[in-house]
Amino acid sequence: MRNSVYSCNIVPLNKIHNRAGNITIVEGQNSVPFDIKRVYYLYDIPGGEDRGGHAHKELRQLIVAASGSFNVLLDDGQNKKIVTLNRPDYGLIVVPGIWRELMEFSSGSVCLVLASEVYDENDYFREYQDFKSFVNGH
Repeated sequence: MRNSVYSCNIVPLNKIHNRAGNITIVEGQNSVPFDIKRVYYLYDIPGGEDRGGHAHKELRQLIVAASGSFNVLLDDGQNKKIVTLNRPDYGLIVVPGIWRELMEFSSGSVCLVLASEVYDENDYFREYQDFKSFVNGH
């Protein structure tokens, strides 16, 4: 079955609060439905700038606004959806076969990404037309 933008969901993450501050814990196969094999984060992105602009064939991700806010445009080749991330205790699960663009970063924001696979350039669609051809079976 082909994934759609509706297969990508916001999930609450385990938040523990005390007067000394908060901690959010993310565990593979518990908080997210995959093992976590890579973690990276984007920061020092000028306010209003965009990142991303690609899709993956197999990789699954949890995207979190660890600080600040940004929007995620999800595109399955037929439907588009924009999700706003602005809380460090919620994350967006992005499934394979979804074009994503990270947009409208607030100043000082940090985008944390937990990925199901190690980096593999062959897993990427970097050109939108290549992605569209793939999802449309051409």
